[in-house]
Amino acid sequence: GLLLKIDGLTNVDVDMLCQHTSHKGSKGKIHLSMSNGQKAQQTVRAFNSICVSKILQHAAVHGIAYDLSPNASWTEIAPTDNAVPFGQCEKTFPPRPKEKWVWDEERGEWDRIYESGESRAFYQALEKRPRAFEFHLDKGDRNLEIYLNPEVVGHYAAGHLARGRGPEAWNGIKVSVKLCASQYQSDAFIDAFRVPSCVDKQATEVELKKPHKLYDRQMKVVTKMLAIENRETIYNEMEMYEEYMPGSTGWSLISMAQKEAKISGGVIADAIGAGKTVISIALILKGLEKARAHVEPPRKSMATLIVVPSHLIRQWESELDKFSTLQAHCIYDLNSLKKLKMKDLLYCDCVIAPVDLLEANGYLEHLINMSGEKEDKECPTLPAYAGQKELNSARGVWMPMSSADPYGGANNSNNQKRRNASARYSHVYINAVHRLREKELAESTKGIPLEYFEWERVVVDEVHESLCCTKEEVDASNDSRKDGQAFKEKNRRAGREFLGITIKDPNLRPLVFRKAIFGLTGTPLLDSPSRVIELASLIGCTYILGLSSHWRKLERESCRDIFLHYYLEPKQSRLIRQNMYHKCQDFIDTACCRNKVGEEMNGIALKNHTKCVNMSEEEGKQYLESQSGISKKSYGITPEQFDTAMGCDISKFLRQNADLECRKRALVDICNGILKKDKDTKIIVFADGKIGAGVSARTALEKAKLGCTWLKEDDSIEDRNKKISWYQHGDATAEDKARPRILLLHFEHAAGLNLQSESYNVILYTPLYVGSGGATDDAVADVSTELQAIGRVYRPGQTQIEVNVFRIEARSPEGEKCVDEYLIRRNSDQETKDMAVNAGD
Repeated sequence: GLLLKIDGLTNVDVDMLCQHTSHKGSKGKIHLSMSNGQKAQQTVRAFNSICVSKILQHAAVHGIAYDLSPNASWTEIAPTDNAVPFGQCEKTFPPRPKEKWVWDEERGEWDRIYESGESRAFYQALEKRPRAFEFHLDKGDRNLEIYLNPEVVGHYAAGHLARGRGPEAWNGIKVSVKLCASQYQSDAFIDAFRVPSCVDKQATEVELKKPHKLYDRQMKVVTKMLAIENRETIYNEMEMYEEYMPGSTGWSLISMAQKEAKISGGVIADAIGAGKTVISIALILKGLEKARAHVEPPRKSMATLIVVPSHLIRQWESELDKFSTLQAHCIYDLNSLKKLKMKDLLYCDCVIAPVDLLEANGYLEHLINMSGEKEDKECPTLPAYAGQKELNSARGVWMPMSSADPYGGANNSNNQKRRNASARYSHVYINAVHRLREKELAESTKGIPLEYFEWERVVVDEVHESLCCTKEEVDASNDSRKDGQAFKEKNRRAGREFLGITIKDPNLRPLVFRKAIFGLTGTPLLDSPSRVIELASLIGCTYILGLSSHWRKLERESCRDIFLHYYLEPKQSRLIRQNMYHKCQDFIDTACCRNKVGEEMNGIALKNHTKCVNMSEEEGKQYLESQSGISKKSYGITPEQFDTAMGCDISKFLRQNADLECRKRALVDICNGILKKDKDTKIIVFADGKIGAGVSARTALEKAKLGCTWLKEDDSIEDRNKKISWYQHGDATAEDKARPRILLLHFEHAAGLNLQSESYNVILYTPLYVGSGGATDDAVADVSTELQAIGRVYRPGQTQIEVNVFRIEARSPEGEKCVDEYLIRRNSDQETKDMAVNAGD
């Protein structure tokens, strides 16, 4: 409808407005193009100089027919043409041409192309698509009319909400719109996200293997999980789209598409040691009869698929045996999978598999061969890099280069190659999965990939690990220094591919479930909307406002799609950001829960110790020399002072700090002090493998004749689980007693392990810092990892009344505080801890 009409234009005004249009010499009413091309921009400039001040003055004095305030009510609308529901009008919201993969013989790599005719048609559709604001100039009456077309923004919001999520996603979508002015919007007060407890739920009793019983708080969590499985939990999914009125009025038309969704997943974020494993076992037991009735060869299994970090497989098997009589199969790698027939996976209660199964040697190739897909070239390997997000703004002093490279080389030229590699891997993997599911396999078939089956439910333990991979972690994992100090970090991309995190339709993901998918974590890391949105998408494909433009999409986008992302996706206004935060908290309130441990931790104290040691003069000299790129070297330097844009390299500094002789001596002294008091106890040492701290600690312990058990890179998953189990149970044989008293782990193994029955001492060899300097660190993620490490022994089931956490702080030769003190203080900050666990008193 008509928004406003501007009368009294002069002939000069009219000439200026139509000077750059194709209707310059025509008479009567003409349509002004205000959106496409350089000529349209000239028209917008003329509009700004002639009309904008008049519009704003009139709106301020007399008002207009629409309330421009952020608190204005929304107006529900319906499509004019009821035959085309919101989001499905291809004239308004044209679909992009599908990409195809071709082998480039000259470059020796796969590349994606788009059919030229389809691309041309798509470009023309973009040019001709209707706009939310239309301008009509009457040259005879010398007036300008501005019309609103709310259906345009309605189609975009609904399209983003439902496209790619299956036919059912279109049901029940309602669209509302309102006109807003940016000058009236204010930034919302954003508080930290909080995860609710289940204190107000009814308890659901589940019988465990005697003598074990669930606590009341655990039974209430089971109630919440059952409500999700029974599709009784409703979440209002929402997407918003905003189109600004051309010119400088600051006005925009915003649409809001909503639908009620029965969520099919949740996050159990109970405190570390609160019994998330036994809660999951109770849920499986509660639905066991129904699960067994759902078996239908060849694909429908009665089993719950439990996806875990690889070092937790044996522990889960042990917990299942402890609390139930459930029958489980453990899959460590491709070889263990090949021992199982289809009927083994159809008729068991649980299947336990590593989240990084795709990294298992030969697994993807085996899946492709069974699917019948024919690869012209070799089977793709899991990309070593996460997809790269291109910069779209310049920081610091801008030194313009050329129009082809306006950011002066700030974007890595290899980024697109890495995105292509990620996209190619996903394309081959998902295609093979879908082809495999089309096959009718016999029950006697062995080695069937897990993606073939439909599971009763899926449980993902330590779910936060697949979401918090950073570029710095991936870069560190690919450090190929010849000194052997680098520890190859687990590639969390394998977990994200296996879980299908970027696929919107749950039926097309690699892991398909009937009931629900649940994530377990003691440190949910829900410290930003971005992480909440991603977690919701993973857990049951729940859509939170902002998912359509989430940065994770860029991990595998083409150059074309990255350009379209920045060209077509408007900047988010403050109103949309406010709603995004509220929808994130709504999801947390609906689908997540966090309960603290109860009386089982009464009488167990956590005691922190910091052993301060001074460097020698020679160590101090090496400490200062390792500060690469720093002009003014000092003992008090912090990671923020290492600016990568200025050529600073923090990795050399961190490695040197981890390898200090005084630190090694302190580790040995701490261990000797513990063993002097209790010679039979077992000690857990955590070190940061990315900076060579694990090698440094191991060298010190072996030199001191203390020895240690550590997980080697070439250890199989089964061997790693076996080594860890030595420190979970008492010494029963002479061989057990002869083993080293110290288990040395990298921080990547900090989550999920139960080591409390045999250990009450944890040593953090270095304070954890993951980053490359400047503002690249993530304090919340680092604190979360340290809390997980401490939680291996400070948890229910601890037999001692006191748990000791030892930290080592290296200082200058004169006792001056150094980077250790800064990081220990940062990682001990209570506010940051609260953000890591998303729970406040």
